[in-house]
Amino acid sequence: MKLMVDEENRAVTDVSEALPAAEAAPGAADSSPKMRARGVNVWYGEKQAIKEVSIDVRPEHVTAFIGPSGCGKSTFLRTLNRMNDTIPSARVTGEIELDGEDIYSSGMDVVQLRARVGMVFQKPNPFPKSIYENVAYGPRIHGLATGRQELDAIVERSLKRAGLWEEVRDRLTESGTALSGGQQQRLCIARAIAVDPEVILMDEPCSALDPIATAKIEELIHELRGRYAIVIVTHNMQQAARVSQRTAFFHLGELLEYGETSEIFTNPKVERTKDYITGRYG
Repeated sequence: MKLMVDEENRAVTDVSEALPAAEAAPGAADSSPKMRARGVNVWYGEKQAIKEVSIDVRPEHVTAFIGPSGCGKSTFLRTLNRMNDTIPSARVTGEIELDGEDIYSSGMDVVQLRARVGMVFQKPNPFPKSIYENVAYGPRIHGLATGRQELDAIVERSLKRAGLWEEVRDRLTESGTALSGGQQQRLCIARAIAVDPEVILMDEPCSALDPIATAKIEELIHELRGRYAIVIVTHNMQQAARVSQRTAFFHLGELLEYGETSEIFTNPKVERTKDYITGRYG
């Protein structure tokens, strides 16, 4: 079954052209997980939003979280760098490890964790600072540069990796908020990678962007995946098929199916996964 639902009109279409981009990274299948979650539950007050989710996030892979709105995919994404800590009513149980280290242990430095596991949000959120200062902020506060020359090099390298350098190299003193939406999102990605993270979390990074900007972000994700483990939440199943190597399907707070992207989209093992992909509900 090589079927896909068009994100605009929920029509069923062929995804055979989208899937080749989702081939596994060489050797990645045999690598140890970068992050490992076991039996994770999340509550907001008395309401349970995530139920017993267990999943591995592997290096050099893009892992896509898909599912209906409100199914818990963004909530679970936020557990991976403890962003739910910022919500007073949130409570997380279970185990989540980064390179074998419990990220919810009392000894974990949350600031350092979020440097190692960076996040790009749904809506571009550049700081009200210059383009240069947006990227330089993280390396400066984390002490990653010993002087201006080293900081300049980090800014340039990060903007190049984010595919933005050629567009802004002569505008570094201008405000980041003056950029277009797509450029702002790439600036936020440059800001995230400037502190040399190990994992990048992306929460629907293209939902507010036009098709041209979306294509640039998807191309960027493809280029970055050899350097970082990437997890992306997306409501766009064609996007998941294009950019990811592994896909997780969430439904009502549960992880119903997780596996190779090509298998999830062409031969799902769970009936609800098949129903969602073919547009019977969503």
